[in-house]
Amino acid sequence: MSGLEFLLAGTLAASLPLLLAALGEMVVEKTGLLNLGLEGMMAIGAAIAFICVYHTGSHLLGFAAAALMSTFVAMLFAILVIGVKANEVAAGLAIGVLGLGLSALFGKSYESLTIKGLPKIDIPILSDIPVIGPTLLTQDIVVWLSILGTVALWWVLNRTKLGLIIAAVGENADAARSIGYPVVMIRLIAVAFGGAMCGLAGAYASTVYTPLWADGMIAGRGWIALALVVFGTWQTGRVAFGALLFGILSLGELTAQAMGVGLPSQVLSSLPYLVTILMLVVISRRRSGLI
Repeated sequence: MSGLEFLLAGTLAASLPLLLAALGEMVVEKTGLLNLGLEGMMAIGAAIAFICVYHTGSHLLGFAAAALMSTFVAMLFAILVIGVKANEVAAGLAIGVLGLGLSALFGKSYESLTIKGLPKIDIPILSDIPVIGPTLLTQDIVVWLSILGTVALWWVLNRTKLGLIIAAVGENADAARSIGYPVVMIRLIAVAFGGAMCGLAGAYASTVYTPLWADGMIAGRGWIALALVVFGTWQTGRVAFGALLFGILSLGELTAQAMGVGLPSQVLSSLPYLVTILMLVVISRRRSGLI
């Protein structure tokens, strides 16, 4: 497989955990909340999903268990912030640390064990296109469902009354409450949705993308997903593009090493994170009118 074919084959899968977590957090932030616990929720979702698939062989059960567990952790954040009025930043960081700790605890006895991933699905006719067909257009079912889900989320947020209500709650909660919208309930549902998406993201990372469990395997993806929300300016399409870009960069590192590019591996590994930081700086300067 050439370097180009490797990139085409793996870009969507590499981008998917970031995309799912970032879209979930985007909905949370659109309601006026900020949850910094993405890393921990992804980690606990990854651990629970791997354990379920390892013992049952069912990826469906693994994804469902991961979504439920991460939703439970997210609701702890909601209780602290919405119920007790705790500081969002402190609560989010605490939830993140809790998730990381629980994932290490639950997954300790499963270190370095592997499971079988999901098979690839070909698109009739399109999969016969040279280079692109057997690589970019041959993905597992989670990738295809996630693409459809991303389009559906865009439609809900931009073309439905529910999307307008979510935006209204985030822009001015008091005004939304005064005209009868259940602000607390909307925020609870948004936080639960964000937690479930993080669980699905972690499940994909541990049971499909790299079907093994290792402590620390999320490796900062939660923080990158958080940054992608800002990078995408809270727009579904832009967030999806940012996730795709980061996926390309992460695989580009491996491709460059395979091609013998004369740079230290540490430099290549840090490239995706460096590019993300630079993009955030540019966006911040534009929003402040400095560019």
